[in-house]
Amino acid sequence: MAKLFLKFEQATLKEVPLSQAAVTIGRLPDNVIQIDNLAVSGHHAKIYWDTDKYVVEDNNSLNGTYVNNARISKQPLKNGDSILIGKHTLAFTDEGKPLPSGPGVAQQEKAGPTVPKLEHTMMLDTKKMKEMLSHSHSPGGSQPPAPAPGPAPASATSGHAPTQTYSVPPPPIEKVGMLNVVSGKTDQSQYLLTSKMSVIGKSNMASIKLKGWFAPKMAAIISKRDTAYVIAASEKKIKVKVNGEEVIGQKPLAENDVIEVAGVKMTFGLQE
Repeated sequence: MAKLFLKFEQATLKEVPLSQAAVTIGRLPDNVIQIDNLAVSGHHAKIYWDTDKYVVEDNNSLNGTYVNNARISKQPLKNGDSILIGKHTLAFTDEGKPLPSGPGVAQQEKAGPTVPKLEHTMMLDTKKMKEMLSHSHSPGGSQPPAPAPGPAPASATSGHAPTQTYSVPPPPIEKVGMLNVVSGKTDQSQYLLTSKMSVIGKSNMASIKLKGWFAPKMAAIISKRDTAYVIAASEKKIKVKVNGEEVIGQKPLAENDVIEVAGVKMTFGLQE
């Protein structure tokens, strides 16, 4: 099975098996692989199965897509290829196992599911993008009018109880994750997890910056998925604990969870 490994500064952030007909890559959250970085366009590139091979295709992105350090518009992929998008790398591996065969399968693989039409790629400002997302989650417009009461009885003033009306409640307010540092060396004592991906480490791209000579560049990653937050170690050799138990793979975070990583202890919470 072919796979993609999303990497940043040698740390593997995500592993994606290529079992879909098309894998979209970009900065917007509707992509299969979202890269929250200003150098990446909203819908930057896509990788798909074409007859007997995987192909990477650039979607007229602003900063381009590179395969093995050469800028491409469309190119077949082979085992070991390195795809550069912004500052992130996608390592392509293909074990060479044949795809399923049978009546109608070849035609289905060639065509694949319909890929949604992509809008014109734009270089979005992070601040404006957050404002757009916040507006999409806030109650829009005025509250819908209450249902009209039925016809009034003939003796409207005869002491009968008034007709009860109901209004539609507003949608729930989205909560934002928050980390409070209990112990350890960091550049702040409190962090709001407003991005889709928050990195804990000493790297320049880290949202939660660790201090100290031996602090790893990337220790852990907290991903926001819809209304849930998930934590994972950036490498197998780095241990991440939640409530005293080592995290294997990924673990959803709950209110008041205690996170321990790279000598730092933090508590997780949610706020409106």
